[in-house]
Amino acid sequence: MWQDWVLMVGGFAFAIALLPSVITKVKMPLVTPLLTASVLTLFAVIYATLGLWLGCVANGITASLWWYLVIMAVTR
Repeated sequence: MWQDWVLMVGGFAFAIALLPSVITKVKMPLVTPLLTASVLTLFAVIYATLGLWLGCVANGITASLWWYLVIMAVTR
């Protein structure tokens, strides 16, 4: 399905765009990464149930980066 490819490209683009936030030492407020990580995790699960595996993996990676930012917001 072409939609799976589009979701995959978008998910990886978001992950790449998020890398500067992951690398920086600036502390992010907790609510932003927590809400974003939760919603992206839900999206990844929904994509999996629809059989959109490429979109699921890409959004799962992006969600993982946001969960990392949640951990950094709590521990920094």
